[in-house]
Formats: sequence, structure tokens, C-alpha cells
Amino acid sequence: MTVGIYVHVPFCRTRCHFCAFSLQIHRDDWAARYLDAVSREIRLHAEQRALGGRQLDTIYFGGGTPTTLTAEQLVAILGDVRDAFGTRTDPEITVEAHPDTVSEDGLRKLADAGVTRISFGAQSMNDEELVQIGRRTSGNRTQEAIAMARRAGFANINLDLIYGLQGQTLDGWLVTLEAVLALDVAHVSCYALTIEEKTQFHIAVRRGDAIEPDAALQNEMEDAAARQLTAAGFTRYEISNYTRPGFACRHNLLYWQGQDYLGLGPSAQSYLDGQRFGNVDDLPSYCEAIETDRLPSTGFETLSPEQRQRERLVFGLRLVEGLDLALLPQGTEHTQSRERLIRQGLLEERSGRIKLTEAGRHYADSVAVELI
Repeated sequence: MTVGIYVHVPFCRTRCHFCAFSLQIHRDDWAARYLDAVSREIRLHAEQRALGGRQLDTIYFGGGTPTTLTAEQLVAILGDVRDAFGTRTDPEITVEAHPDTVSEDGLRKLADAGVTRISFGAQSMNDEELVQIGRRTSGNRTQEAIAMARRAGFANINLDLIYGLQGQTLDGWLVTLEAVLALDVAHVSCYALTIEEKTQFHIAVRRGDAIEPDAALQNEMEDAAARQLTAAGFTRYEISNYTRPGFACRHNLLYWQGQDYLGLGPSAQSYLDGQRFGNVDDLPSYCEAIETDRLPSTGFETLSPEQRQRERLVFGLRLVEGLDLALLPQGTEHTQSRERLIRQGLLEERSGRIKLTEAGRHYADSVAVELI
């Protein structure tokens, strides 16, 4: 069975206004403590044979901003992971990066160490929109970072984008997409802005200084991205993700296809052999547990076959290819719900598979609830 590792690097230089992830502003002393802790966590999992002897298909460094650590520090973590678990032939190894936190020398060190994929959190190519989300950078910096990544040897480059930002228009979103297409990257991820609790955006909405994203406008933006990226040669393979041939993100496919993964670092989640668990959220508690040779895991839940089937359905529906009809719950009530959704134009059934229609992708969560 396919298996991957996710390494959560909890540091950023600043917190973006939309971000609700567990993170800490980077400090050298905390980075050193984290590096020691994650190395110990890898050792503890290896001693307990957490992966049952399986070698890794994917390794993914996310955050936070992994590239607030130096390239040498990231390579050291990667080396520990490889030594502990091993990798299969041609593993996909991804590092997320902020365009402001990379150098050509650092990117080359990552590529030389075997990192195969770099994912830049661009979010927008419009300087005013970047300021609005709390970014102290410019779209030009993303262009420079991509050029450096190419010179360092990366062909598999992803850009993350957000649409539905405060004051963003459909025309402004199209301009960002055009700028991204001009960069000729291998993969693009387009995410609708959601207002998460305790973020700067959430506080601004509660104060009346901002408004919730316009769902209808976000739907228009999603459709526009699908048209523009598809016309440029990208294939949409998941609701938010577009790829050129051969560059679909194999690690994220683990999640959507119900495969196994082990999470390392504070707040990282794991799913192994039908059991779900996660690490404690905050960095001090994470380090304290590891420093006493205890894994910081909590919230263990063993999923029943029915729960596993439901999760497989919810995540599988996000894939454009859909999922096998055999994975759907059986019974008269479920069949009637499926037929009703098909009549409403939200689902389609073809060649033994069920998938969301273009209209249905706007209501993926609601459709999944109806089916389960």
C-alpha cells in the first residue's frame, strides 16, 4: 500500500491574515529545539515500526513556511526520514516555500538532496492584493523565485493561489491567472478564500471592517480558472488542482484516495492502518513530550469499515475522475439520494463511476453529505 510522510514546519516570518494554521514566528532558538525534537520523533516512530516496514512513496514538507529553515536544516530532516524508513524508487519529495524565503543556492542544495517538487505560496500576482492579505512582497518576487528554482534544477513547480479576496474582482483574478500562465509552471492550485476563526480576516469581519467572501463571485472565479487553465493545457484532476501531464501531486493524492500517511511535527495529522491520530498543536508541548522520549500523539480513533467508506467517498468526490460506484453506501435511501442529485445536475454516473458535474463541484461538501 502507498504511504507518505508529512513534516510540519511550524515557522513563518509573519502570519498572513487568512491563516489559521498552527505556527510560530521563526526564532533561531526555537528552530534548533524543533529540529532536535523532530529528529527524535522520527527515531521513536522508526523504533515502533510505525510504517510496518513499508518504504515511502512521498515526503512532504508543509507549514508554516518550511523555507524559514535553512536548506541545510531541511536536508538534515530529509536525511533522518530516509535513514529511518527508506524510500521507494523515484519518490516525490515536496517542499513548500514562500517566494521571499528562498535563494538560488538554497534551492540548489534542496534539489541536490533529492527534493523533486517545490510549491510556492504565491496567493496572488497583484501587489495590492498581497498587501491586503498581510504579505510584504510583490508578484515580481514570485517570478524571481520561479526563475531561481528552474536554474537550481526544478521542473516540478507549483503555485498556490487564493481567490475571493477582499475587493478582488473577476477581472483582477483573470489578470493573476494570465500572469501565472506566463510563468509556465507545472502545477497550479486555486483555493477559495474561507474566513477561519481567530484569523485577522475573521476579526475584521466581526468588527465590520470587512465582509464575507461573495460565494457567487467565487463560483465565477472558480469556473474562470477552470476555463483559462484548461485552455492553456492544464488538466483539472481535483477540485482545486490543475496539472500539466505527469505532474499531479502524488502526496495529496494519498489523502484523496484514502491511503496511509504519517505526520511529524506539531499539529501534524496521521492516518495509518485505519487509525487516525494527531500531534499536539503547540510547539512547546510538542518539544516537551519528545524530550521525555514520548510521542506527542493524541486523539486516537480507529475507524470502522463504514467510517472508512464515508471518508473515502467524501475525499474521492473531490477528484475529477470521481470514484467507483461500489464505494457508495447501498440501500434504497442512498440510491434515491444519488438519483435525485443526478436529476439536479450535480452528479453524473458513467462507466461504473460517480462524479461531480461542473455545477456540482461548487457544492461538493453538501453533495457528499447527501450521499452518506
